[in-house]
Amino acid sequence: MTDRLSPGRPLVKICCIASVDEARLAVAAGAQALGLVSAMPSGPGVIDETTIAAVAQAMADEHGAAVQTFLLTSRQTAAGIIDQHRRCRTTTLQLVDTVPADDLRRLRDALPGVQLVQVVHVTGPACLDEAVAVAPLVDALLLDSGNPQAAVKELGGTGRTHDWAVSAQIRTAVAALGRPLFLAGGLNPQNVAAAVAAVRPFGLDLCSSVRQAGRLDAARLAAFFAALPAD
Repeated sequence: MTDRLSPGRPLVKICCIASVDEARLAVAAGAQALGLVSAMPSGPGVIDETTIAAVAQAMADEHGAAVQTFLLTSRQTAAGIIDQHRRCRTTTLQLVDTVPADDLRRLRDALPGVQLVQVVHVTGPACLDEAVAVAPLVDALLLDSGNPQAAVKELGGTGRTHDWAVSAQIRTAVAALGRPLFLAGGLNPQNVAAAVAAVRPFGLDLCSSVRQAGRLDAARLAAFFAALPAD
């Protein structure tokens, strides 16, 4: 992941995948990464770990390294995250809450072949310091629009955009550290071109805008991919 900081066209990750059939639909539309949501304090798309493991295995069997599977975990300790990954076997861990630096190092030692993607929720300019501090410890960052300080934590799936000017500052800072960046939060066919122009992310991450009545929708997927800038 870290060998390309800004592909000509951003990699697209479809999140909240609910089944092997949804995974196949997303990949057929053009997705190169899939998000599989484990237990969360709030938000959409949560599935059981047996289903996560089934999707991860099916994608590995059908596509090899061409499709990345992300386990979204709200766990905050290395031991808990390692145990969960050993049950789910995704290619990537998406850490949606803060994880102490020592635990990130333990994750790297215990799971050397697994990519680590740290989510930073862009709540204001101070997030730049958070991103720069954690970037050297992970393989990539993902900027989202949650609120970890809420009474019930929001750790993703809000459907809200955030300040892309702050995201662009973070992108520049972490690119200098050799880390790619995913952009999430309220992306849809109407705003994706502006988002890519403003932030120039390595990848895009979306969920609700490609769903109809909670289900992944082929027409909405097609509309999103058609709206992506060509390069």
